[in-house]
Amino acid sequence: MARRRKGRPVNGIVLLDKPLEISSNSAVQQVKRLYFAQKAGHTGALDPLATGMLPVCLGEGTKFSQFLLDTDKTYVVTAKLGIRTTTSDADGDVVSEKPVDISEEVLMAALDKFRGKSQQVPSMYSALKYQGQPLYKYAREGIEVPREARDIEVFNLEVLRYEGDEVDLELHVSKGTYIRTIVDDLGELLGCGAHVSMLRRISVGHYPRDKMVTLEALEELLHKAKSEDTLPSTYLDNVLLPMETALEGMPSVEVDMASVQYLRHGNPVQASGAPADGFVQVYDELGEFLGVGQINDDGLVAPKRIVVVPEES
Repeated sequence: MARRRKGRPVNGIVLLDKPLEISSNSAVQQVKRLYFAQKAGHTGALDPLATGMLPVCLGEGTKFSQFLLDTDKTYVVTAKLGIRTTTSDADGDVVSEKPVDISEEVLMAALDKFRGKSQQVPSMYSALKYQGQPLYKYAREGIEVPREARDIEVFNLEVLRYEGDEVDLELHVSKGTYIRTIVDDLGELLGCGAHVSMLRRISVGHYPRDKMVTLEALEELLHKAKSEDTLPSTYLDNVLLPMETALEGMPSVEVDMASVQYLRHGNPVQASGAPADGFVQVYDELGEFLGVGQINDDGLVAPKRIVVVPEES
């Protein structure tokens, strides 16, 4: 007999404003505890040094986190010029210190080289894995391992402030882009070195910045529910975004009610408005979200990530 999962079957996405100096996993676990959720997961880690938007998927929403991993992100970063570190951020050991005498014209010319498509070699202090272990574990042991350059794109790069030895930048980038690496490369290009002293993610894909909530705000909602002797879900669940919001831009199809159970049991079905191939959002005739399907060779919608309804749990 399967062991019953602890917690309640709450489904959705919380746009958490991750605080400074805690790991993404710790932040996720705190959200899971506040919601008393059965399952929780994030959609791409932020360094403990970084703050900002961390979409936390709850319950069945965890099935669609991969689609947010693949989306673009926007960051605001402060680059500290003149000091290069081992980790390209303020937590690393200082590698070199040089005077900063960079004109605004020279800075702008250097930044222009980072706009558009390019290839980037990930930092040894990234979470990318090599032979099953994250790169940062090798780095901490002083081991350098080979990393392949990856295709990235900087869609937009703006200078927000340039004062003394600090540059504030806003960057809209493709998935897999390491801001620390851009800052380190900028410092080398300028000849003075640089590292990240502040990093904040202000958007993930299409999600609006004003929908972010802090852990403190969630705690307050929980305390409010307790003080009113009502269910925590009364207030906490109002903060949740629908789990299908993770699939923005993916085409959608509709299946008739007779096909729903076939789909839920793993069988491909016909759907109106189906494209020739690729992934699709699947809805029933009443507009209920069923999950993600994939068009097979016969033009049918095969189940890929299907939402489990409570009676099937």
